[in-house]
Amino acid sequence: MTQNFRASVTRPAPVVLGLVGLCALLEIAFTLAEMPFLQFDSLRRVAIVHGAFWPGLLAGWEPVFPGQRVTMFLSYAFLHGGFLHMAFNMLLLLHLARQSVARLGQGGFLLAFALCAIGGAAGYWLLNGSEQPMLGASGAVFGFFGMTIFWDIQVRRKIGLSIDQPIRLMIGLAVMNVLLWFLVSGMLAWEAHLGGFVTGALLARIVTPTPGHRARPDLRDR
Repeated sequence: MTQNFRASVTRPAPVVLGLVGLCALLEIAFTLAEMPFLQFDSLRRVAIVHGAFWPGLLAGWEPVFPGQRVTMFLSYAFLHGGFLHMAFNMLLLLHLARQSVARLGQGGFLLAFALCAIGGAAGYWLLNGSEQPMLGASGAVFGFFGMTIFWDIQVRRKIGLSIDQPIRLMIGLAVMNVLLWFLVSGMLAWEAHLGGFVTGALLARIVTPTPGHRARPDLRDR
């Protein structure tokens, strides 16, 4: 029984696996479609046209379909620029998801992903000022960074520990964004990262104002 209990604690929740699996399946489909034996590279372009976040749509561009101006605030988070881009984001999401599910529950985790993705899109729209499309789950991922750091500070303050470690993590994330921005010649949506991070931290502050606030345990665990 001890082994089963440990497995249930460490195994990612079904909603997390489902979200990661969806992003992975989409990227695998796009990657396979671009292989020489299929030569169907238009699939990724069609997905980007319909699902990426296009700031121009909020400045008078005509949408491809009704409601695109709304759906793009979330759909962009399921699309990536390549397999490595997707894998990096999903590995970070798997790492950060465990505490988020424990504090928010599976439904809360899914809602937090959506809200942080929307916050990331809003940050990109407000701070970038260009008409270049944006895609990737990193806005939502940085939202979970924001929640995790908020919870770490919350607990440390309660038990009287220094908050130097989470502050150093925030500085490290900022430095990482600067370095990556230079490495990819400015093709990094740091504005989405910032928007997602702030959204995640504010969300954690609102729904978990004390360390004792967490999702109700599943009846099957009682």
